[in-house]
Amino acid sequence: MSSSSHPDWACLHHAYGPAVDVPGQLAALSSADPVVRGAAVSALSGNVHHQGTRWPASAHVVTPLVVLADTPTTPDRATVLHLLHAVAIGDLRDDVLPFDPVRAFAGAERVGPSDEAAVLRVLFEDEDPDLDSVADVADAVALRWAADAYRAAARHAPSFLAWLEDPAPAVASRAAALLVWFPAVPGLATALVGVGFDTGTARASANLALAFLPGPPGSGELAALTACLASANGAVRVTAAVALARRQATALPDEALTVLVHADDDEVTGVLPGWDRSLRGHVALALRRLGL
Repeated sequence: MSSSSHPDWACLHHAYGPAVDVPGQLAALSSADPVVRGAAVSALSGNVHHQGTRWPASAHVVTPLVVLADTPTTPDRATVLHLLHAVAIGDLRDDVLPFDPVRAFAGAERVGPSDEAAVLRVLFEDEDPDLDSVADVADAVALRWAADAYRAAARHAPSFLAWLEDPAPAVASRAAALLVWFPAVPGLATALVGVGFDTGTARASANLALAFLPGPPGSGELAALTACLASANGAVRVTAAVALARRQATALPDEALTVLVHADDDEVTGVLPGWDRSLRGHVALALRRLGL
């Protein structure tokens, strides 16, 4: 499926029918009026990410959202990234990381155009829709739409990597939280390691992303995470310890264990932008992983 930024929206469906209202909602994300932007975010979320479900139109909003996030004058770019994350990843949580898209979307490959057309016809055209008639393919069709949105986002990985260096902490943090879902991106670990040690929120988010990458950490990752254990920033210290506990639990540095055990005594609260789980939640999981 193409993810062109100029599709025929009338021929695409979102959760409520033809996606003719989507271009206006995307344009409204550039409005100087926060009320207008908020209404657009709410409408788009309901249309192309309805309760976690993606639709034929969903993959096609990816490119416009990336363009908006790439434009320095776009107001509240962090919210644009939040919407992009929702469209690309859906409601998946870090419980399923490291993410394997081949395995996750395997069931989507059996879906044909006739299956998709049948589901859309029952949902939007039939006066007396018979949901049972498409029950055997509906889940696979929804998975196909999710896969299309994910793959559309994957094509923009170079932009995601660039956002890691964004001066806005919330943008850089959300970029790291998004990138972890694309582990095959060339140079991902190196880019995460390169996030500045003095950037606070962005560095902490990069540490969490490193925590959820597959396989053992490389030497560069180990060096960066170990250095972060001495940071004056509590979130940076804790996320580095979490990453080391997840990636090399059997050879955990004493300093990392100390940080985790005493995390409750630090002022480590809240959630990093782009992540669902609180910092304390990540610490609890790390300790459980260590058998503590």
